[in-house]
Amino acid sequence: QVQLVESGGGLVQPGGSLRLSCAASGRIFSIHFMGWHRQPPGKERELVALISPPSVGMTKYGDSVQGRFTISTDYAKKTVYLQMNSLKPEDTAVYTCNVKLRETQDSPRLSDCWGQGTQVTVSA
Repeated sequence: QVQLVESGGGLVQPGGSLRLSCAASGRIFSIHFMGWHRQPPGKERELVALISPPSVGMTKYGDSVQGRFTISTDYAKKTVYLQMNSLKPEDTAVYTCNVKLRETQDSPRLSDCWGQGTQVTVSA
């Protein structure tokens, strides 16, 4: 089994910063990508950021967070981070970690794993 646990959410003022963490545990042979999605109140889930392993070296950001958020990883610790700067009220959402991985060398299919989500609220 693979488990993802997010942390770092909370209440922050507009213009402030917050850093989210997501730690993966369990049986993991290789990781194809790690990333973050979010779901604001009353809206659909949307992409925040994705990052590939260092050997690939690719990142992708949603248009609404480009230039303000930075995704990074510590692959040795199987952890992905999201540094959130210049936060706006519209960034308020439940942020969820997502990891696509292969559990073992012999696993026939990749596993698409999701965390439980952490609340981020941006308000004065």
